[in-house]
Amino acid sequence: MSRLGTAYLRALQALGRRVPYGTSVFEREWDVLVVLDACRADLLRAVAPDYNFLGPVETVRSVASSSSEWLEKTFEGAPETAQTAMVTGNTWTERYLEADAFAALDEVWKYAWDDGLGTVPAAAVTDRAIALARERDPDRLVVHYMQPHHPFVPDPLAGDDGLARTGDHSNDGNPWVLLRRGEVDPDRVWDAYEANLRHVLSEVESLASNVDGRIAITADHGNCFGEWGLYGHPMYTPVPALLSVPWATIDGEDRETREPTLSPPEPLPVSRVHGEGETDRDRLRALGYL
Repeated sequence: MSRLGTAYLRALQALGRRVPYGTSVFEREWDVLVVLDACRADLLRAVAPDYNFLGPVETVRSVASSSSEWLEKTFEGAPETAQTAMVTGNTWTERYLEADAFAALDEVWKYAWDDGLGTVPAAAVTDRAIALARERDPDRLVVHYMQPHHPFVPDPLAGDDGLARTGDHSNDGNPWVLLRRGEVDPDRVWDAYEANLRHVLSEVESLASNVDGRIAITADHGNCFGEWGLYGHPMYTPVPALLSVPWATIDGEDRETREPTLSPPEPLPVSRVHGEGETDRDRLRALGYL
């Protein structure tokens, strides 16, 4: 990003620190929260008619414009976290969550990563969510899928290096950098993005047939496709394309149509909290925006 672009982004972020964001997911009713990483509300609404298990898709305002920010604002200091189990494919949990704060924290990305895909398969997250729901019966269960976030599993994009597995930075080879440089057609990225959402929705449908309770389907944040001159999802950025996320509710019932086969290592890998003294510039660099 150019110096001018960086200055523009930082000015937006300064504004983002002052304007009100959305409300926490804990202020809404749900037993199981399905988080579709980086899913725009308009995208889910567009494909919803093709899925019988999905009803109306509302638009709500997220508390954050990036995953790391969403994890902090949603779970840090929230009393509800102690009664919440979480199954996640998102690598930023390594820096921004404490395992002991949850009833259970299953970081599937630490043991079910697919190097060929460059991400955590959606099926692995579903397997662990079903198993945890049956074994622990938590008051609340968060199931965080990485899709439709890139890499686009059913329709890979040339030049996309996938996700960084370390949980402390983002790869430079990603669709948002390619779009910003004009090296890929926006329609090509949008079609692959949509295909990735359809890919994960088949897993959400399977999940809904194997867990009990009220299931809410949402996203941690959206994605910019050139709105306000931005691409991707930088933190603290109060742009509607990032803060407008979907909200749809369905009833889940465990019909036992799926028997999980994925087992985690024992004991589960433990997360740590991000280091003291980390600056916003450090975090921007880690996310690939500097």
